[in-house]
Amino acid sequence: MTAAAKLTAIKLVHTAVWIFFNVVIGYLAYAVLVDRIDQWAWIALALIGLECLVLLLFKMACPLTVVARRYSDSQRPNFDIYLPEWLARYNKLIYGLILLGILVGLVWRVWF
Repeated sequence: MTAAAKLTAIKLVHTAVWIFFNVVIGYLAYAVLVDRIDQWAWIALALIGLECLVLLLFKMACPLTVVARRYSDSQRPNFDIYLPEWLARYNKLIYGLILLGILVGLVWRVWF
């Protein structure tokens, strides 16, 4: 398998993982908005927590990005994922703010 083919495979997997976590975050946001905090909401929160832990362990980089660096010397923020450059650049900020809002809503729903 060529380096370009390996990078393409990594980009596909990375994009699929990104989509998966969008679904998880979307479900958690829905659960908080409609006050349906069930076991799936807690599972979604655990998955997000696990993703945050992985990012912390890898110094705020996705492990797939670390692997993709072996096959590319590009400095573009989207070299390892099929996202627009602006979204890849601000991904952590955007989703961090969304998650902060969801967590505030979750705390509100659970304790008030």
